[in-house]
Amino acid sequence: MALDALEVRADEVSELLKKQVLDFKREVDIYETGTIIQVGDGIARVHGLSNVMAGELVELPNDVVGMVLNLEEDNVGCILFGDDTQVKEGDSVRRTQKIAECTVGDGLLGRVVDPLGRPVDGKGPIENPETRPIERKAPGVIQRQPVSEPMYTGLKVIDSMFAVGRGQRELIIGDRQTGKTAVAVDAIINQKGQDVACIYVAIGQKGSTVAKTVKTLEDAGAMEYTVVVSAPASSPAPMQYMAPYAGAAMGEFYRDNGRHALAVYDDLSKHAVAYRQLSLNLRRPPGREAYPGDVFYVHSRLLERAAKMSDDAGGGSLTALPVIETQFGDVSTYIPTNVISITDGQIYLESNLFYAGVRPAVNVGLSVSRVGGAAQIPAMSHRHVSKQLKVALARYRELEAFARFGTSGLDKSTQQELHLGERLVELLKQDQYAPLPVEKQIISIYAGVNGFLNGIDVEEVRRFEKELLEFIEMKNPDIGDEIREKQKLTADLEKRIVAAIEAFTATFQK
Repeated sequence: MALDALEVRADEVSELLKKQVLDFKREVDIYETGTIIQVGDGIARVHGLSNVMAGELVELPNDVVGMVLNLEEDNVGCILFGDDTQVKEGDSVRRTQKIAECTVGDGLLGRVVDPLGRPVDGKGPIENPETRPIERKAPGVIQRQPVSEPMYTGLKVIDSMFAVGRGQRELIIGDRQTGKTAVAVDAIINQKGQDVACIYVAIGQKGSTVAKTVKTLEDAGAMEYTVVVSAPASSPAPMQYMAPYAGAAMGEFYRDNGRHALAVYDDLSKHAVAYRQLSLNLRRPPGREAYPGDVFYVHSRLLERAAKMSDDAGGGSLTALPVIETQFGDVSTYIPTNVISITDGQIYLESNLFYAGVRPAVNVGLSVSRVGGAAQIPAMSHRHVSKQLKVALARYRELEAFARFGTSGLDKSTQQELHLGERLVELLKQDQYAPLPVEKQIISIYAGVNGFLNGIDVEEVRRFEKELLEFIEMKNPDIGDEIREKQKLTADLEKRIVAAIEAFTATFQK
């Protein structure tokens, strides 16, 4: 009986084996590997990755990640996002078949991250992270719409004459220590309560400078809606090179979801230097000032990603404020001229004005917004506000040279124009990190251009402005509310503004 139970039929075994063979699927993880033939200065040359793509991420030993930038006949050039001392010649390199990505989303707000979206502030991992490619094609013409919505910086001199609109690219340019970062930070602080996500990209700056900026934003309550992308001077050149593109990808998350974002790239001069370093190490042919020939494309493909999307595409926007540092006020060098030609205008900060106490040190003659009044509300572009201010300051700039030699020989109307110009220059001065709402700016400029400062000493202008705005806010709050809601200066509203200013002037103690 036991032998009968153990009896095995040969045909059953044969069928079972046949079925097992047919159903067997061999799954092999196929990937390409190469070998490092040269490494150093943030660059690795790899042999053997014949099918690798440009922009693809590759894995190296000790958790070092690289990105393929050069495709040559017998090797590929990779930039390394990590310590190049951790890898050596002969190490194997593995393809990932992934394009470089960074973390995006609301979880980044209030955090300081590196260009790959990894936190560097010691506050733990990012909540609900999403990833997006760092490099993306800019939206086409059909997907965009013209710039028409204002994006207030809170600075009188900019919002009144060189207005920035949502989707615009406005360059901040000037020598070192002229207040370029301060203008950008003011613009970020002024977005409080405006439902605008801000991305501040620090490229090649001192670690202490980045920490100071973060502290300023925290003190102003602006970190709640801001991401700081930090690629300090101590970080490798590849990280500095990738930083602004990562910032743009973080901003695009909001733009493509029908929301608004502001990206500050501080600064693109250091970004160009980092790219030059990488290019020379990759043995790309140098061009003017040793920059590679495609440095224009490097910046244009970044800044073109800023856009105001059409209503069909969600109506979101990404506004860019790139920063460029000049040497001795020379805007005709290679990188400044490149970026000026890409952007929709520039805010030029002048050392002489800064040292003379005019802050923000905006040179109103060399600054321009190519969007013009399209980014201003009707109340600001009104003939009794912005238009009159531009005319008065233009006349003052023409006559200023004469004033240096004394005003005694000038006719009365010229003296009046100089008198007004001096007070308007003083009126446009503003404390750092103290942006003004647009309705207060309009009231302030209205008082200035319409002769209410004529009897006020230049030294008293700013006190007059401060007390005037406090007076109107207390006694006539409806004026500011109406400007904010209706965005127009009606004849009736003008009368009420004039009456309020006259009432205050009668009480002002000189």
